[in-house]
Amino acid sequence: MPLRIACQMDPIERIDIRGDSTFAILLEAERRGHQIFYYTPPNLALEGDRLLARGHSLNVVDKLGDHYRLSDARRENLANWDVVLLRQDPPFDMAYITTTHLLERIHPKTLVVNDPAHVRNAPEKIFVLDFLDLMPATLVTRSLDDVLAFRRAHKDIIVKPLYGNGGASVFRIRPEDSNLASLVELFQTVFREPFMVQEYRAEVRNGDKRIILIDGEIAGAVNRVPAEGETRSNLHVGGTAAKTEITDREREICARLAPELKRRGLIFTGIDVIGGFLTEINVTSPTGIRQVKAFGGTDIAARIWDVIETKVAAKTA
Repeated sequence: MPLRIACQMDPIERIDIRGDSTFAILLEAERRGHQIFYYTPPNLALEGDRLLARGHSLNVVDKLGDHYRLSDARRENLANWDVVLLRQDPPFDMAYITTTHLLERIHPKTLVVNDPAHVRNAPEKIFVLDFLDLMPATLVTRSLDDVLAFRRAHKDIIVKPLYGNGGASVFRIRPEDSNLASLVELFQTVFREPFMVQEYRAEVRNGDKRIILIDGEIAGAVNRVPAEGETRSNLHVGGTAAKTEITDREREICARLAPELKRRGLIFTGIDVIGGFLTEINVTSPTGIRQVKAFGGTDIAARIWDVIETKVAAKTA
């Protein structure tokens, strides 16, 4: 049955369709005959008890440089739609958090993917702290003394913002590096919240694996290998995607996470694993599904819609 789908996302003209997961999801929605309404977060408004979005009808085509058509500019009451895809990228700031509060007013009557309350309560580097035994040694702090003690214990460390994304402002600090105090001072100045410090795992040279789970079930994985001389493996900072297999250890990690992901209504998630250690659980706008398919893996966009359509049908039965 065709569904009425609203998509809250970043400006569609700016996305790189070759690797964009939202675009892959939209392509599959169009292939299935679903109606798509597109809007950006600044165009979301609450008027009385109505959650309104100003946007356009959207059609997409997998053609680089000519990938979308907008028509019929209008304002829609999102409560009248079957599904809202919450797909804008971080930063996970107050603007982002506010959209989750607004979308929570229509969910679950209108199915919001992922559940906005649990997106708000599960930022990537916070939710993962519920599984410390699966992680590298980790510290969350604003204290230089804490960081110095952590480096004395673990020697080679990573320092990164608690609410960052895409590898931005991620630093590797070796035991002999004399810049640690200056870096902590910079983080204390730039960020009001604590930051994260982790033991550096040398296995990252072999890749930072993104494993995608759909409704708690493993759907596929892609390895992201850092460029020479680079600590970060993110594709948009020079990392290279590579075909990969899922290890027994990684299946154990996914099995641990699955019940909590399902309980929280987190239909589409992506976890990051380095050398058998869990580092992040991505719930805001996970990526990687086009890369998985390019390497001959599952059509994850199709699996996402299978789950969404089943959940919508169950609500209307």
